[in-house]
Amino acid sequence: MYLLFKSLIAVHVVFGTVGLVSFWVPVLSRKGSPAHRLWGRVFANSILAAGLIAILLSLCTLYDPLGTHPHLTDPVFVRSVFGVLMFHLGVLTVNLASYGREVLKNKGNPAGNRTRMNLGLQALLGLTSLTCVIEGTLTGQPLIAAASVIGFATVATNLLHMLNPTPPPKAWLREHVKGIVGAGISVYTAFFAFGAVRFMPELALHPGLWAIPLCVGLGLILYHYWKIGQSGSRLGKLAGGG
Repeated sequence: MYLLFKSLIAVHVVFGTVGLVSFWVPVLSRKGSPAHRLWGRVFANSILAAGLIAILLSLCTLYDPLGTHPHLTDPVFVRSVFGVLMFHLGVLTVNLASYGREVLKNKGNPAGNRTRMNLGLQALLGLTSLTCVIEGTLTGQPLIAAASVIGFATVATNLLHMLNPTPPPKAWLREHVKGIVGAGISVYTAFFAFGAVRFMPELALHPGLWAIPLCVGLGLILYHYWKIGQSGSRLGKLAGGG
């Protein structure tokens, strides 16, 4: 089990590193440009792979907490952080990255977002969010419980768009931004949390550490929402002869 676990970590680090670095190219480059499209695909694919491997890592940890983390001594802490929380963040990452790609692909066909896989990912994320609430409450780790808020909000907003038969014209673009930047928030949160715990376990669940990617990511989402709104306003004025 330990050899399998270490091998998965090595692959996870490779895909995660590509995702962490490539994230900034589509975020900062001109939207629709060749660089934006190319590196957007690189980011989404690498993050999907990293998220899926994170899920496998968490399952290994849930099966054998101390066997997979021999440098730690508290099985409850290991199971909560590297098992339950990592599983939740892995599902959240896969959900957001997949959703961000789907709404882009189906921008002219909103009903195309309502696939079994897409709906199934919302159900799975809802379950992992509920599990975080229970786990965080039982173990006295409020930050694990708080992580569920992002999951519940993601499920609610995703379903709101997916089940809307006539979404506004620019809604798909806002949802694409939310999905891709949200996946970046999830990955950077995991990077800070699980990276810190290997060197300074006491910082793994420190709210300040988690706040950095969340605040930066939400700022990016709000900025791009504003830009999309500005673009829509200009088009409306041109159409109205203003």
